[in-house]
Amino acid sequence: MKFCYYDESGDDGYPLYSSPLFVLTGIYFDHLAWKAIHKSVVELRRDLKEKFDFPVKMELHSKQFLLDKDPYRNLGFSQQQKIDIVSTICAFIGSQDLKIINILINKVAINHSAYDVLNTALTYSIQRVENDLNPSKNPDVRFLIITDEGRVGKMRDTTRAIQRINYIPSQYGGGAIRREIQSLIEDPLPKDSKESYFIQMADLVAYLVYLYGMRELKIGEFPNRLKSYLSDQQLKDWLDLLKPSFNLKAAADNPYGIKIHPKIKRVA
Repeated sequence: MKFCYYDESGDDGYPLYSSPLFVLTGIYFDHLAWKAIHKSVVELRRDLKEKFDFPVKMELHSKQFLLDKDPYRNLGFSQQQKIDIVSTICAFIGSQDLKIINILINKVAINHSAYDVLNTALTYSIQRVENDLNPSKNPDVRFLIITDEGRVGKMRDTTRAIQRINYIPSQYGGGAIRREIQSLIEDPLPKDSKESYFIQMADLVAYLVYLYGMRELKIGEFPNRLKSYLSDQQLKDWLDLLKPSFNLKAAADNPYGIKIHPKIKRVA
């Protein structure tokens, strides 16, 4: 069985929203690897404590950390230390026996008001996890979703629906193919992100992918506190460190396997 941990960056509202993009990140790995990976994460956090004095049990909210907001402001990290901390975590994630799927919703390109951002992102993500697990060849494989408590209800509705009816676009044209999700078990289970290093890892990846989306789609500018020290090259370096863990088959047309939807910017 696989565990799949989710977190997001940006809000999932539409047509009213506070962020033009929404990123949903899923990190998944075999349950037999859980203990070893968790032990490695604890060792990483201890290393961050030793090198940078980052508290072992402090929750990492990556956006607030990089923007030097509370509670991180009082820790007094320099800009270079923040870069080094994120670089260390990215290198760690990229070295682990896990996979990551990123779905980026470009709200600027949406052209109908009934578009459900979270439902669309989660459906795309689950379809890609299932494709990777390949239940037709591995009928006994299963996966379980674990996510922050705030989105469990909406995610439950989506996961139940796509186990009953699920249409995917045909690669060969001619409309969609009906293929219900077979590998998912149980409803999404809630987990407080403060108690889960894996959800915090997903939070970091999601925010970096969000920043990548801003640059790739030319939507908006980095916050002032961030653009004063984060270069495009540094962002690329972080994504390159993460790339060994990215499921590149999730979107073959993107160098990092990031599924971007919709693709085309709406013309006014």
